[in-house]
Amino acid sequence: MSKKRVLSGIQPSGNLHIGNLAGALQNWVSLQDDYECYYFIADWHALTSQYADTSLLKENVKDVLINCLAAGLDPEKATIFTQSRVLEHAELHVLLSMITPLGWLERVPSYKEKQFEVKDKDLNTYGFLGYPLLQTADILLYRANYVPVGVDQMPHLEITREIGRRFNTFYGEVFPEPEGLLTKFPKVPGTDGRKMSKTYGNCIYLSDTPEEVEKKVKTMTTDTQRVKRTDPGDPELSPVFQLHKIFSSQEEQNEVAEGCRTAGIGCIDCKMVLIKNLHAHLEPIWEKRNELLDKSDLLEDIIESGSKKAAKAAEETMLLARKAIGLDGLV
Repeated sequence: MSKKRVLSGIQPSGNLHIGNLAGALQNWVSLQDDYECYYFIADWHALTSQYADTSLLKENVKDVLINCLAAGLDPEKATIFTQSRVLEHAELHVLLSMITPLGWLERVPSYKEKQFEVKDKDLNTYGFLGYPLLQTADILLYRANYVPVGVDQMPHLEITREIGRRFNTFYGEVFPEPEGLLTKFPKVPGTDGRKMSKTYGNCIYLSDTPEEVEKKVKTMTTDTQRVKRTDPGDPELSPVFQLHKIFSSQEEQNEVAEGCRTAGIGCIDCKMVLIKNLHAHLEPIWEKRNELLDKSDLLEDIIESGSKKAAKAAEETMLLARKAIGLDGLV
């Protein structure tokens, strides 16, 4: 029995952080043994908000690939590729744009949220509005059964399902409706308590040094109830404790939670436990990153091989889509 197919992508919009690690990469690694996995670096998606300056795009694509491999993705098990090397993504995007109502794109929550949050870029472009449609093409192109997502990404997956349904209604059954695989840690807090995001500048990056990680954790927001060392607190109100839930053992979580509630430990004590565990998680990644940084030929071979395999699967889908629409020739 053939494996079910999983599809997911990640934007090369800057260095990856521990939120990407916990929310995506670790999940990708856990899926690659049991599913037929297609993982892509979404360089076209990066242009939806960073179209005015592409000077770091190649460097960011390389860094994403290095981090994926350092986190444990195996190109022998999963197909790893870049979006722009498989032109069928653009072709299906164009075809789907013909049938997608404008209102469907305007109602996606992140459309207005990002426009409100991002003040230093002009996001009044079709590329930004059409982001969910390109994402739909990414998913439907591989006729994926599952898409690993966080809860906040479910609206994007739902519009994919709706557009696929609309295509099938017009032209016949071509695309299966993909289902979401909810990630274990969909929201990872940043150093200021908000969701970790490059937009907010609150990230702990996979490329940070041990010293930088320690400095960032020590300055993290904690429970505001603990004004003094002797004040008891509520660990659930502390972003530091939310990171403990991801990177610390259950025993350590219990100890720091009890210490917080009883004022038995201070916030810096809590942070030092987290720093130790972050270092333990990141050290193998740092080691692997250093090994890969100067292996450009190997990285190019991985992307080239993965992109060729992805293109083959994509062309199989497009043959079906073109035939369904009537774009497969005159006879």
